[in-house]
Parts: sequence; C-alpha cells; structure tokens
Amino acid sequence: MGSGLHPADWVVVGVYFLAVVLVAAWATWQEKRSSETSVDYFLAGRHAGWAVIGGSLFASNIGAEHLVGLAGNGAKGGLAVGQFEVLASLVLLLLAWLFVPFYLRNGVFTMPEFLERRYGPAARAYLAVVSIIAYVLTKISVNIAAAGIVLSSLDVDFWTGAVTVVLVTGIYTALGGLRAVLYTDFLQMLVFVGGASALIALGLGRLGGWQALRDSTPPEHWNMWLPSDHPDFPWTGIVFGAPILGVWYWCTDQYIVQRVLSARNMAQAQRGAIFASYLKLLPLFLFVLPGVMAYGLRQAGQIHFEQADEALPTLIRQLLPVGVRGLVVAGLLAAVMSSLSSVYNSCSTLVTWDIYRKWRPQASDRELVWVGQLFTVAMIVAGLAWIPFMHGVSKQLYEYLQSVQAYISPPITAVFFLGICWPRANAAGAVVALLAGLVLGMARLVLELNRDRLADGWIKDFATLNFLHFAFGLFVVCTALLVVVSLVTRPANRERLAGLTFFTPRPAIELAPAAIERKGRGVNLLLSAGVVLCVTAIWWYFSGR
Repeated sequence: MGSGLHPADWVVVGVYFLAVVLVAAWATWQEKRSSETSVDYFLAGRHAGWAVIGGSLFASNIGAEHLVGLAGNGAKGGLAVGQFEVLASLVLLLLAWLFVPFYLRNGVFTMPEFLERRYGPAARAYLAVVSIIAYVLTKISVNIAAAGIVLSSLDVDFWTGAVTVVLVTGIYTALGGLRAVLYTDFLQMLVFVGGASALIALGLGRLGGWQALRDSTPPEHWNMWLPSDHPDFPWTGIVFGAPILGVWYWCTDQYIVQRVLSARNMAQAQRGAIFASYLKLLPLFLFVLPGVMAYGLRQAGQIHFEQADEALPTLIRQLLPVGVRGLVVAGLLAAVMSSLSSVYNSCSTLVTWDIYRKWRPQASDRELVWVGQLFTVAMIVAGLAWIPFMHGVSKQLYEYLQSVQAYISPPITAVFFLGICWPRANAAGAVVALLAGLVLGMARLVLELNRDRLADGWIKDFATLNFLHFAFGLFVVCTALLVVVSLVTRPANRERLAGLTFFTPRPAIELAPAAIERKGRGVNLLLSAGVVLCVTAIWWYFSGR
C-alpha cells in the first residue's frame, strides 16, 4: 500500500530530523563543556528544570507502537484503554510526593542502588539484572520493530528505516548522555503532540464536530468503566491491578525515574513529575480518541480499514493534507526515537553504575563515562542484530514479550512501596518476595503461552485470568511474603535506614537543603490538586452517563 507522501511531507520529516540533530549537537556540546563527570553524563549534571523533566517523562513513555495500539483499541472498543493513561497522572503524583524525596535526599544514581541501601546487595543485583534483560527483550525490540513498521508504511524499506533510526538515536545518546536525551525528548514531545492535535482537529472537522462524533459511535465506546468480567479492561482490574503496574513503571523503573534524578533540586523534580501528570491526560484525547474517530468515519463510509490497528495509519493516509501528513509522520518517528534514546541511556547507566562500578569501585569518572558510551554503542550493535528477528517475529510472540513486564512488576512494587513506608521490612523478606514473584510471574507466562493445550481446571483458570487481576493477586502474595518473612527474621539496623524510610531520621547530610525543598511547595500542592480535579472530571464525563 502506498504511503501517498508528497515531497513537501518529506521536507517536513527532513526538517524534523535536522532539528533533532541540532538539538542533540547543542546538548552534547554543553555536556563536553562541563568536566564530563559521571554526574554530567548519566544525570545531566543534576541541573535539569521541571519543564524538560516533565516533557522527557512523557516523551520517553510514548512510543510509536503505543500510538498505534491506543488508536487501535479506541477503534475496537472505545475509550476504556485510556484508563491506563489517566491513572498514570495520579501515579506520577505518587512519584512526586512519596518517592522523589527519598531518592533525591539520598543522592542515588539508580533504582538498584536505592534498593541496596534499603535492603542490601542481593536486592540490587536482582533489580539490575531483571531490568537490563527486560529492556533488551522488550523496550529495545519493540522500538526497533516500531521504527521499521512506521517507515515501511511510508514505502521505506524496513531495514533502511530501522537502521537509520537506530543509528541516529544511538549516536546522539552515546555522545551526549542524559542531557542530549532530555532536550531531544522535549523537542520530540512537542512534535508528536502537535501532529496528533492536527489529526484530531481535521478528523472532527470531517465528521462535523464533537456531537457528530458521539452520534456516529456506540454509547459503550464512551464508557471508561467496563464490567468486572470484561476480558481486557474490567473496572476491578483498573482499580486494583493497574496502579500496581503504574507504580512499578513510573516510580521504580530506571527508564523513567532517571529523569527526576537529574533535577537541580527537590521542587523542580516534583514539579517536573506534576507537569508530566498533566501531559499524561492528553493521550486519551490525542491517541485513543483518533481510534474512536476512525470508527465513526468508517461507519460514515468516509474511510475504510480491516484491522483495528490500521486505524491510525489509515487516518494519516486518507485524512491529512500535504504538509500536515509529514508533521504526523515526524511525530511517529519522534515517539520511536524518544523511547529508544531513553532505554539506551537508562540501560547503559544500570550496566555502568550497578555492575561495572561494583566490580571496579576505584574507577574514575572519566572511565565510567567511557564505559557508558561503550555500552551504548554495544546496544546499537545489538539492536541492529535484533532487526532480522523482529522483522519476522509473529504478532502473538511480540505481544507475549510485552506481557513479561506485567508479570515482573508486582514484586518490585511491593519491595519499593513497603521499603519506604515500613521500616520493619528487611533484606530477607525482600529477597523472598522478589524471587517468589519472579517464579510465579514466569510460571504464568509459560502457562499463558500454552493455554490452548491446557485442560479445563484451576491451572487453565490461572493461565487465562485477566492480567490486571493476576497482577493484583501477585502483589498481595509478594506483600504477604515480605511482611511475614520480615517479622520472623532479624530487623534491619535502624541507624542504617536513616533517611530511607518513613519513621526513621534523615541522614545528617542531604543532597538538597531543606530551604530549597520548601521553595515552591505550595505551588506544587495546588498544581497537584488540579491534576486530581482533571482526573475526576474525565472519569465523571466518560462514565457511561
């Protein structure tokens, strides 16, 4: 199927690539002007402001497969899939007010480092290894595949498109570190929000406005609260299971949290997370709503597509005029590149800080930066080698690879949440909870892959249980194990826990002085209340009234 791209569209795409290269070059030059310490390279010198942090949090989260998948789900079943985006706004407030103070006061570089301070080296090793494997098998593979698929739809050869995106993104990430990632993410966020906004405006214009869109679609498409027995998005799973996945992703995953660790002070870190909370309200309208709009246009006979995931590409091809089509395509590429650069940078940080530095504690800052750059290059090579596999991978296996994240997150959420809120939680309880959660999660994955061969019974029920319900059950089991084992084993030394949990005194020396922490606190509280009001309004309006 031809892309129908006009030369003017390719000019827009070319301008986007040029802008990314220029921003990345400027950020790299700024990084080289500094002393090029490990803090400069991995945490942008801890000088980032709230707008860049919030924009990068949002851009890192949104990938091309994210856009296509949200629109596809919107076309298939309506707005319910947008619950994950809306809930993320509330979870980001939890990041700002519960987790960020503990992370910044202790000056940690990585999430595994925080777990080691709280529980010991075994917990650090577990999180570092599991995170790196998950990044390589899921995030990198997904984004490389998405890059090839997006460009293939534009009549660009899969290999050419994937290799170009991998190389361009990898080079500026390796050279500029987190600073380059933050500033290019901010640019890319503006591009794909602008492209999606143009798509919505033109689609509503074609249909005749908001009310015409609602009239052209079934009422159930506009209800975000589905029955508890819904196979995909039951309200019980949304309320109890989705927040567990959200806390893991937004509050404990290096891929995301590294951005707030780069803040110049506590207030900027918290405001950056709050800004991202507002931005996470947009995907419901910018990415899910186009799918609903595609459904309405198909019902009206104005466009045609067979599969739900074709909704967004069809809108781009058949709805957008010359120039605007190029802007939306640039937005899709921006989503791919921002996610890919983020995983490159986060993975290299984990390898350098949690593996190499533990092996060579005497390593200099320059050596750590060099190792981080070298590993980023290694990931570029691995990504290129991964392309042939992703080009031929089945859709079913591709989807199951993503489910790995849902099955490893509950135990990690449990050890972080209880670790901060309950000083009695100890290393023995954390290790048991993490290992038990891993075993149960992988057992579920294996059984799910073979569910068609299972006889009826409790094993098949376990394999086919809605993944959100499973996540909540696994979280309860891991929490119970952590509590019981901690209570029957020796408690941790409370002096060692200083500043790591509630109800234990702060350390004598903190990263941010208390005066800096208090500055802007009132504004941040008001902004947080605004997020809660916005979420409440969205839930009320899209409640099937």
